[in-house]
Amino acid sequence: MSASTIDLHNHSQASDGALTPADLVRRAHAAGVQTLALTDHDSTDGLTEAAAEAARLGLQLVTGVEISCLWQRRTIHVVGLDIDPAHPQLRVGLAQLQSERQQRAERIAERLEKLGLREALARAQAAGGGQLTRTHFARLLVEDGIAKDLKQAFKRYMVQGKLGYVAAQWVPMDTAITWIHAAGGRAVLAHPMRYSLSGAWRERLFAAFAEYGGDAAEISTANPDLNERQLVTRLCQAHGLMGSAGSDFHSPEQSWIQHGRLAPLPEGIAPVWSGFRTAITRSH
Repeated sequence: MSASTIDLHNHSQASDGALTPADLVRRAHAAGVQTLALTDHDSTDGLTEAAAEAARLGLQLVTGVEISCLWQRRTIHVVGLDIDPAHPQLRVGLAQLQSERQQRAERIAERLEKLGLREALARAQAAGGGQLTRTHFARLLVEDGIAKDLKQAFKRYMVQGKLGYVAAQWVPMDTAITWIHAAGGRAVLAHPMRYSLSGAWRERLFAAFAEYGGDAAEISTANPDLNERQLVTRLCQAHGLMGSAGSDFHSPEQSWIQHGRLAPLPEGIAPVWSGFRTAITRSH
């Protein structure tokens, strides 16, 4: 069975995804995904709804979350898989990050209103329903004609050095890994090729992640670049990490990120899903 039947990185309206948790599950199931993780940003609020729909369809749902953290003053994302969402340490930690997100959203709204974005915070909250992220404000920039699409909205207004960018005080990367392990889960370095790091810095990131007890890195992603997959594979092997597969799906509008298109993990890489308590009984 190909790895495209497994997708362990997805977002719903509980954070910055466009679909409800149930709609996300239905879409993934229709695309042939048999094992899905819901990994909303700093939130597990969508898991109950997703689990109910997954049970109805016979799809295996893996409990997850994507935690925002800092390493060497850089924002890094760590996905927690097969977690107990009710674990007290994880819940307290996520509440801390949710408070930080709210404060950052208020500062972003103030900045973007100077551009003429009307009622930025109220509209972002009304459209979001979950954790407010930069994506919520980028969508408003498109809606109001300030940017032509999300890519332009981020490039012109929402990245570091631009008007709508506000740095957040995330937790250290080792703290995020500790929370995930306390909740019984496995910690996965999300989309490791998207951090604009040099080769030497990427090597340091993998070394630190492994030293802190990280378990795996995403090898099979929506990016079809074989050279990048081979590079991440080599780094996983060098640092004793397992491999994961995740599309980082947010919206049907992102035609380049769709369910059921992930490449299989390379030979010789242990899959992170081996031994999940959320039993994956099929042969992957």
